[in-house]
Amino acid sequence: MRSRRGFMGCVLCTAVGLVATRVEAQTGGVSRKMLGTIDYPGDGKVSILMTVEIAPNAVIARHTHPGVESWVVMEGEVMLEVEGQPARTYKVGEGFQVPPGVPHGGKNGPATSKIAATFIVEKDKPLASPA
Repeated sequence: MRSRRGFMGCVLCTAVGLVATRVEAQTGGVSRKMLGTIDYPGDGKVSILMTVEIAPNAVIARHTHPGVESWVVMEGEVMLEVEGQPARTYKVGEGFQVPPGVPHGGKNGPATSKIAATFIVEKDKPLASPA
């Protein structure tokens, strides 16, 4: 079961990576809308700005990113488990950041959540990989 969840996490995150060539993507209860990308100055990275909508009780499988992930919860609440830290639920107006390469995953609360997200990741690597 864990490998299947890991695979689904990879599918979810890969969909985000594919958004660079499309305006929107939706996979497994998570819908993403690309707002923009821009090369990060001088170091082979890209900044990706998007909105994310997560269906009620959707599971976000453990995964990693080749860069920093930053989120702010605009509606709803999301429980996040970051390796080495206790699980925490983030509510409207709260945000979090995950360092590069750190495994994390979670679960959405009982209502649809809307998130503003920024990723600063290595340009030529997949946005996410299963953990």
